[in-house]
Amino acid sequence: MNPVAAETVVGRYAPSPTGPLHLGNIRTALLCWLQARLAGGRVLLRLDDLDRPRNQPGSTEQILGDLTWLGLHWDGDVIVQTTREQHYQAAFSLLKKAGAIFPCRCSRRDIASALSTPNPPGTETPYPGTCRPENNPAPIEPGEPVAWRYRVSDTKLAWRDGILGRQCDHLARHPGDFIVRRKDGIIAYQLASVVDDALTGVTDVLRGADLVDSTARQIALFRSLGYSAPRFWHVPLMTDDSGEKLSKRHGDTSVKAFMEAGYLPEAMFNFMCLLGWSMGDREVFSKQEAIAAFDLDQVSRNTAIFDTTKLEWLNGEYIRAMPTADFIGRVRPLLG
Repeated sequence: MNPVAAETVVGRYAPSPTGPLHLGNIRTALLCWLQARLAGGRVLLRLDDLDRPRNQPGSTEQILGDLTWLGLHWDGDVIVQTTREQHYQAAFSLLKKAGAIFPCRCSRRDIASALSTPNPPGTETPYPGTCRPENNPAPIEPGEPVAWRYRVSDTKLAWRDGILGRQCDHLARHPGDFIVRRKDGIIAYQLASVVDDALTGVTDVLRGADLVDSTARQIALFRSLGYSAPRFWHVPLMTDDSGEKLSKRHGDTSVKAFMEAGYLPEAMFNFMCLLGWSMGDREVFSKQEAIAAFDLDQVSRNTAIFDTTKLEWLNGEYIRAMPTADFIGRVRPLLG
């Protein structure tokens, strides 16, 4: 039984407008949406667009269109981070006043060279504490660009993931003091996400397992700012049939590509539900049936594999069950 089903749930889906959504993104959005709808809760949509240089023209419109096409409707207005920077600056000021953050001039090269042993490839380099005030760094010169880092405590932080179970992180060892404001003045993802989740009343954060390493940092920030942390759920990632993780570089797995190829949103919704979850022996079911039966406890802990053959079969089932007039209405726009 889903442990949050009896409570008021506020979930959120927070994509970045840096390119088209791929099916892995949409699967995460769908699971977030199902979790909240099962509990009679709300689903918020937030655009994490603070990193303006990475935003791509048209991505916001495409994201909204993809979610609408699949029937993943959200509650209230879309939350846009670039319109909320005053909230992040207020939180930054609180942390600064409390002595919880400090300025840092170190570059990535500086941090890497300070380590006694090389960092394993593909992992985040732990911060060695070079610019901590107690280490007597050289004074910051006027106008010198600095990042601001959150001072982590040298203790273990235990928390429970709704899917992965008990987790325990030692932030002082990894990643060490982490950035909350970059040298270019942009508030970092960790702080902005915490502020938004707190101020919009989010109770449950369901996202991909690639973000599990962010959770302990965010819990530490929630506590420093005097907020209660939400529950966290990290779902296994999705790969293509060759085992490669889906990303925005996979243009052929974008939602738009399948939409333009004539796949039905009902079939796609059904198919995405079956990636890591099942309704017993049933493979064809409606959205309302999925909402009624969905249980996060039954979501697989294993990586979900995209199966084109299964999607094509499901699409055929929905097409064959469609009234003729409806079929003609769906096909006509595809014929130009």
